[in-house]
Amino acid sequence: MPGRSSDFDLVTVEQVGPFARSRSLKRPAFELSWTDAGGDHTCRVTGTQTLGSRPGLDVSLTDPAVSSLHAELNARPDGVWVRDLGSRNGTFVEGVLVTQARIPDGGTLRVGSSVLTLRLGATPEAITLWPNDRFGPLLGRSDAMRELFTLLSKVSPVEAPVLIQGETGTGKELVARAIHGSSPRATKPYVVVDCAALPSDLMEAELFGHTKGAFTGALSGRIGALEEADGGTVFLDEVGELPLSLQPKLLRAIETQRVRPLGGNTERQLNVRFLFATHRDLAAMVNAGTFREDLYFRIAVLLIQVPPLRSRPDDLPMLIQHFLPPDTDPTTAAQVVQQLRARPFAGNVRELRNWVQRAVAFGPAQGLAQAPAAMPKPAPQAAPGSAAPAGSADPILPFKQAREEALERFEREYVAGLLERHGGGVAAAAEAAGIDRTYLYRLIQRHKR
Repeated sequence: MPGRSSDFDLVTVEQVGPFARSRSLKRPAFELSWTDAGGDHTCRVTGTQTLGSRPGLDVSLTDPAVSSLHAELNARPDGVWVRDLGSRNGTFVEGVLVTQARIPDGGTLRVGSSVLTLRLGATPEAITLWPNDRFGPLLGRSDAMRELFTLLSKVSPVEAPVLIQGETGTGKELVARAIHGSSPRATKPYVVVDCAALPSDLMEAELFGHTKGAFTGALSGRIGALEEADGGTVFLDEVGELPLSLQPKLLRAIETQRVRPLGGNTERQLNVRFLFATHRDLAAMVNAGTFREDLYFRIAVLLIQVPPLRSRPDDLPMLIQHFLPPDTDPTTAAQVVQQLRARPFAGNVRELRNWVQRAVAFGPAQGLAQAPAAMPKPAPQAAPGSAAPAGSADPILPFKQAREEALERFEREYVAGLLERHGGGVAAAAEAAGIDRTYLYRLIQRHKR
C-alpha cells in the first residue's frame, strides 16, 4: 500500500507540445468506489467535484438518504478533502461527523446509507502549468496560479456560463475580465452588474431594462445590462445576492437568450455570454432554499476556483512589486516584502494592495503599525429623541425610503470624492475602488455628475 496522502508531494516534469516551455505537475490521483441501488461504481477524483443524489453530478449516488447536493470533494496536493453542503443527514469520514475534513488513503466516506472508499489510483494526474506568470490582467508565478491560467485558457473560448468562486479580495472580477479578454468576444461589450450593490427593487430594471411608465419615475425607457452587453459578455458579480423572485427570470434569459424589459409586452433577442462570481457557498444556499437549484446548475457549467493568497506565498514579491510605484527604491521594496511575508492576509490581494499603499505612505515599518489606527471609529450616537445626524439614516422615514435615500447619498458622495481624489480619471478611480470601470460610469450617469 502506498504512503498516506499527507506524505504526497508534487513532482515536476518537462511538458512537450504546445506548452513547450511550461512545466507539468504529476499529482497523485485518487479513486472512490461504492455500491448503491444502481450497482458497483468507481470514480476518479480530480479537481473539485460535487457529490449527491442528483443525476448528472460528478459523483451521483442512487440513495434516497443522500441530499441532492450533499458534499463537495476537492483533490489537493495533500489528498482529497470533503466539505458538507448543508446536507440532511450529514457527512462522515471514518465514522466521524464532519463539516470539512481530509479523507485518508484507504479511508471511508459515509453519506446517507452509502459508504465510499478512497484509494490512491495507479496513474498520477498530469497538470499543465501556464508557460508564464501573466494571463490578461492576472499575475502569479506560483504553481496554483499558473494552473489557474491554463484552466482559463481552456474556458475562455467556450460559450458556456462560468461560475467563479473564491474568497473576498482574491480577484474574481479580474478573472472574469481575463476570460472575456481572451475570448472571441474580446472586442465586444463587457458589462458588469454588482448584485450586492443594487437594492432588490431596482435590480430587475438594472438587469432587464424597463419601458416608459413601468414604475414611478420611469419617464423614459432604458435598456438593461443584458441588452447593453449584446454581442459580448455580461458579468454578474456576487450572484448569490440575487433575490429569489428574480432568479426564474434570469434562468429564462440564460436558457433562451431572450429578455423582456420591466413593463414590456415583447421579448428581445440576446447574444450574450454569462459569467458569474460569488464568495458565498451557492450549493449550501440551494440546500437552505435561498438559491434555486435549477439556476445553480445552469450557471455552474464551468467552475473556476480562485486560490486564496495564503495558499500561494510565492506570488507575494511579484504582487508587492506590482503595487509599488515604479520609482520605489529597491531597498524600500525589499523591506516591504520582508515586512509583509508573515501576514495572513485574510482580505487576500485587495488587503495586500492596501498594506503596500500604507507602507509607501508611512514607510515599511511605520506603515504596518498604522493599520489599526486607520480603522474608522464608530460615529457618536445621537441622544434619545434628537434629530438624526447629518448623513445618517432618518428613523422617521419608512424603512424602504430611508434605505434608498441612504444608498443614493452614499453612492453620490463616494463617487464625487473618488473622482476628485483621482483628478477625474475614471480608469484610475475604478481601479482604486476595486470596481469595474463600466460600473463606475453607470454610477456617474445615475447621479448625473
